[in-house]
Amino acid sequence: MDVTWAVKYITEFLGTAILIILGNGAVANVELKGTKGHQSGWLVIAVGYGMGVMIPALMFGNVSGNHINPAFTLGLAISGYFPWAQVAPYIIAQLLGAIFGQALVVASHRPYYLQTTNPNAILGSFSTIVNTDDGSKKSHAASMINGFVNEFIGSFILFFAAMAMTKNYFGAEVVKYAATRGVDATQIQGKVAIGSHINAGLAVAHLALGFLVMALVTSLGGPTGPGLNPARDLGPRILHFLLPKSVLGEHKGDSKWWYAWVPVVSPILAGIAAVALYKMIYG
Repeated sequence: MDVTWAVKYITEFLGTAILIILGNGAVANVELKGTKGHQSGWLVIAVGYGMGVMIPALMFGNVSGNHINPAFTLGLAISGYFPWAQVAPYIIAQLLGAIFGQALVVASHRPYYLQTTNPNAILGSFSTIVNTDDGSKKSHAASMINGFVNEFIGSFILFFAAMAMTKNYFGAEVVKYAATRGVDATQIQGKVAIGSHINAGLAVAHLALGFLVMALVTSLGGPTGPGLNPARDLGPRILHFLLPKSVLGEHKGDSKWWYAWVPVVSPILAGIAAVALYKMIYG
């Protein structure tokens, strides 16, 4: 699909907002006191984040690439798959989308924020937190190490699998074969000839991506909460810091800025490594 870069920025904004609404919205439903989903369990959160990735991918995958993740955008740019001139606009759109999506989560759950007495439950519906933190410097150091390792492993699997599934989807070989037979996929005749293979294959890849996120949340989300995305953590954390207690309740705690670098730096490094490995294997 041929679209302007402005449209791509808009879809990155919308895709990231949807991710936050469905993902962090699920966390709010489970963690905030008084909701109908209160204490309904981790699988609810996993489904929320899985759908939060899958649905924007199906909506915008053929528009902007549906990065919705600064670490993925940077990894693609460093490996030569994405133009550097568009990195900053993409990341800005993603961060703003995350903040906007979180604002909608707060607006829809405000009565339950006011009822919640656990500050970690409030912050956890915005950003990642570490359960091993007891407030001491020793626990801070241990939490950052554990969080960094956890975020790196999960992010690496996410980015490498996302590249492998969406670039080598069922039907990709058909496209390559058609090119050897003189079919130009950029022209309308070529699109008609192989379009069904491309669309079906990419749809399967995007569905699989959603299930992958569900699996990552259930398997690696326990230590810190599902991060794997600098925008998903940093944008909502900024909003948590800015919103007053009149909005989030008297039990709003600190935003734990001492930990904030971990879910930003670790996924970025994982994204760079994952895309580099993809390039080495698949070319």
